[in-house]
Amino acid sequence: VLRGPANGGTNVGATHSHTPENIMASFPGMKCVCPSNAYDAKGLMKAAIRDNDPVMFMESTVLYGQEWDVPENSELPDGELFIPLGVADVKREGTDVSLISHGRAVNTCLEAARILEEEHGISCEVVDLRTIRPLDEETIFESVRKTHRAVCVDENKPFCAVSSQIAASISLHCFDDLDAPVQRIGSLDAPAFYSPPIEKLQLPYPDVVVAKVLGMF
Repeated sequence: VLRGPANGGTNVGATHSHTPENIMASFPGMKCVCPSNAYDAKGLMKAAIRDNDPVMFMESTVLYGQEWDVPENSELPDGELFIPLGVADVKREGTDVSLISHGRAVNTCLEAARILEEEHGISCEVVDLRTIRPLDEETIFESVRKTHRAVCVDENKPFCAVSSQIAASISLHCFDDLDAPVQRIGSLDAPAFYSPPIEKLQLPYPDVVVAKVLGMF
């Protein structure tokens, strides 16, 4: 298991702001994990260590400073927090559009979903991939077949991003269920900006997700 920071947003320039999970997931036999919170990170790390294949555990350093509820083993029904690899999680139920993401982008989508619900009356379902490979396509497809719209959000550069694979899979398997083309949101296609105010605009943020969703209706 290789743990490593994989994100922008910390103002360290282009050489230290990569999101290589799309690259890591492209190698057959290698698994890739991208947790969005501490609860999932603990359960997924246990699964990664026990797995017989090499696992890349990609973490956003921006999330390191946030606090999350992680129960003690004694507080859990099975006595252990364990999350199998390849099982996505619906972080928020919705009926109008599916926001599909991983890592820190999940939290971006959750905030966008809150705004869309409170200010526009649009119900968003937020799907957290948790692992990029193996990829839980069935959870993705089930969500899209329910909402009939999908927006894939990640912090990769748009060319050959994780969202590229997901958008292609949705279009192939859920084409007749879609009421609008699959949309994608990623980082602006340029090396990471060193300037903190500009870098904030380079990465996906809630208002961008809100605008993209509103354009689908």
